[in-house]
Amino acid sequence: MERCVVILSGGPDSVTTAYWAKEEGFEVHAITFDYGQKARVEIERAAEICDMLGVAHKVIDLSKLSEIYEGVTSLVDREMEVSSGFTAPIIVPFRNGVFMAVAVAYADGLGASRIFYGAHSGDEHFYPDCRKEFYKAFEKAARLGTEKPVTIEAPFGGIPKSGIIEEAVRLGVPLELTWSCYLGGPLHCGRCESCNNRRRAFKEACVLDPTRYEA
Repeated sequence: MERCVVILSGGPDSVTTAYWAKEEGFEVHAITFDYGQKARVEIERAAEICDMLGVAHKVIDLSKLSEIYEGVTSLVDREMEVSSGFTAPIIVPFRNGVFMAVAVAYADGLGASRIFYGAHSGDEHFYPDCRKEFYKAFEKAARLGTEKPVTIEAPFGGIPKSGIIEEAVRLGVPLELTWSCYLGGPLHCGRCESCNNRRRAFKEACVLDPTRYEA
């Protein structure tokens, strides 16, 4: 069985990616990152879902990154307010690049040839580290750095978030356990940009949203 590493945040996109990879016959090794984010609950949800799916799971402590993200992103800085729409302060600079670098090291040690993450077409306009040009360039660097044929892919890169919700339903993903909110819970705030995207995706997919929102 071919091994793969899935970068797993605990949100519907990455969780659906993990379920898809298992259905495809991979031995899935999920990796979740603590980068000092406000939404600590996403780490807990990731662990719970991996246990349900029966896949290996590691949580990597990168919480010291919060020191370089202070004053830069509201997802980490406790003094910054999280906005309801897309604004620069919700971007975590080069986050996927940092995660991919660690995932490549993990995959190399495991003997895994594939790394999957949950980027989709709706992310590409706003987030440069979700674009195919970026992750394929990173793939090239990973191959040069390991001298191994590692492949980095976003299986749902060509479809919108609503398409991922549809795929999640088909795969039996426990969508009610996934976490999207930029804040720490216990419920989704229902106001931040990520909550708004989540709501919109369920609506566009014509799937009943099981999420409990504060507003």
